[in-house]
Amino acid sequence: MNYILHLSILLVVAKLLEWLFEKKDIHPIIAHILTGIILGPFLLGIIYPNEELKVLSEFGLIMMMLYMGLTSNFSAIAQNKVKAIVVASLGVAFSFILGFTTVYLFGKGISAALFVGITLGNTAIEVTSGVIMKERIKREISSVLMGAAFADDIIAVYLIGILTGMIKGQTSLLSLAILTIKIVAFILSVLIFSEFVFKKSSLIYNLVIKDLNVFFTFTIILTFSLAVIAEGIGLNRIIGAYLAGLTISRLRERKDPLIISRIKLNELINELQVVLTEFFIPLFFIYVGLMFDPDTSEINLLLIALLYASAILGKLIGCGLGVKVFKGSWKDAVIVGIGMGGRGSLDLALLKFGLESGMIGEDLFATTVIVSMLTALSTPIFFRKTVKKLSEE
Repeated sequence: MNYILHLSILLVVAKLLEWLFEKKDIHPIIAHILTGIILGPFLLGIIYPNEELKVLSEFGLIMMMLYMGLTSNFSAIAQNKVKAIVVASLGVAFSFILGFTTVYLFGKGISAALFVGITLGNTAIEVTSGVIMKERIKREISSVLMGAAFADDIIAVYLIGILTGMIKGQTSLLSLAILTIKIVAFILSVLIFSEFVFKKSSLIYNLVIKDLNVFFTFTIILTFSLAVIAEGIGLNRIIGAYLAGLTISRLRERKDPLIISRIKLNELINELQVVLTEFFIPLFFIYVGLMFDPDTSEINLLLIALLYASAILGKLIGCGLGVKVFKGSWKDAVIVGIGMGGRGSLDLALLKFGLESGMIGEDLFATTVIVSMLTALSTPIFFRKTVKKLSEE
């Protein structure tokens, strides 16, 4: 029963810190991770990572990605899909080059440098969506930001899959081609399914959507089904969860004069929101904080500073160039580049995987967690100031 007491303590402290940070407009992710660091083995040693908390944290991550998908606008993302993919690819490329070079020059080894470079290439969907919700920007820019954040999640997980195979000696041109085909086929299948079942067909609507309890159960089943399939083909399970939410979100596109579909979707989102934001989502980030237990003598402040600069500049330069490729203005390029700078859930999930699989050590795990926290903290601040300044010009 100790884990029930520990869970209660963690959540109470996390919500208190979140409430205090909210007054300073600091992202709640920071409060949750700090809770784990403070109460965990690194500082007070009151609570240690255990299997029960790990399971709850992984469930929280899946549910968070479901929620992100439900609240995404598929049609807006689809309209700018080519631009979003180019922006994401260039952002990943520049972040990878800077991150890999930095870690390698510090003598951490090629595999560790590759892992950190790939991880830093990721942009947190939850941080990006958070800054978009709080600032008034053009719809085209917001859809590019969300589309690019989703695309580089796919790219990051795909590259980690390749790196894992290389380390295990299982990667060949054939296996790489098979992995690529499976990923593309999976995503296309889900999108086609969403087009015909949720946007056009009345079957699911008549059987499932009308009853909120049935709709909720169906959503959970679809989420975990796609999560299992995604993991089975080499993607991270959270990509499947996000796609499940994105699939159901297409109810907004149904031709429904009485807008019943949208009403039911909003009811589902509202039902999920409280339990997710107050319980499950914080648990994942708290658990990441609990895992933070480096030898302080191995923490290199210069490496942290350079990796932070690599993370921010990689997205600013790469994503900004992506916007310019499509003849966007410098203002839009800067806004997109800064908006893509935050790291969060997938970044931390990949780091957790890297630590547990032995690809990175405790010191590099701690260093990159700190960098991720700094980007999650600074991106909303930079974004707000940039949008305000550019709107005044």
